[in-house]
Amino acid sequence: MKKKTAGMLGGTVIAMMAACFAACGGGEKAHGGGHQGGHGMTHDFSDVDKWVAAFDDPKRAEWQKPEHVIALMEMAPGTTAADIGAGTGYFLPYLSKAVGPDGKVLGLDIEPNLVEHMKKRAAEEELANVEARVVAPDDPGLGKGSVDRVLIVDTWHHLPDRVAYAEKIAAALTPGGRLYIVDFTLESERGPSKEHKLSPDAVIAELEAAGLAARALEEDLPDQYVVEGRLN
Repeated sequence: MKKKTAGMLGGTVIAMMAACFAACGGGEKAHGGGHQGGHGMTHDFSDVDKWVAAFDDPKRAEWQKPEHVIALMEMAPGTTAADIGAGTGYFLPYLSKAVGPDGKVLGLDIEPNLVEHMKKRAAEEELANVEARVVAPDDPGLGKGSVDRVLIVDTWHHLPDRVAYAEKIAAALTPGGRLYIVDFTLESERGPSKEHKLSPDAVIAELEAAGLAARALEEDLPDQYVVEGRLN
């Protein structure tokens, strides 16, 4: 994200992102849009066409397994779900189908151009239960007790203060609500360099510090793990 806000850390340039996509097969930040991270990572996601080609590459389904991720979230019809760092909206059709016509899906990102793209995508694909919003880098902008499920894919490692961010998500969850963080394993050849990756244990510790009960789920993803956070 090329926006700079006071107190946000600087980081890598877009050329490094393009190099990572070329080397990792669309891995690094292959979901969301331009979060600046506590590790000093800054990415520019304003060039929508460039990132549609990367994020929505049909080959991504082979390793992202979106249907599998959605199944892990155990969403009933009528669920309200938020996709934070939604980027081009890769997961929106899957979430929309899972929550059904009586449910609601929020596609949230800090890059206005990507949010506009998500709005057009929802209209073109007739995803009537999808709403796309611009949010702040340090706040998902969700009302208290307003969402049942939150999905964050390949984005958590970018956030500047993850414990504080998790606290805001915890406040937004309904009773029994859950947060799902999908991110790259330390061993994966996809994604950022190893020093910018987080282990599942590190993510669990951050969620627990925010007051959530957290655990790593059994999954069938070749390059990623899934950590679930629940209200205590």
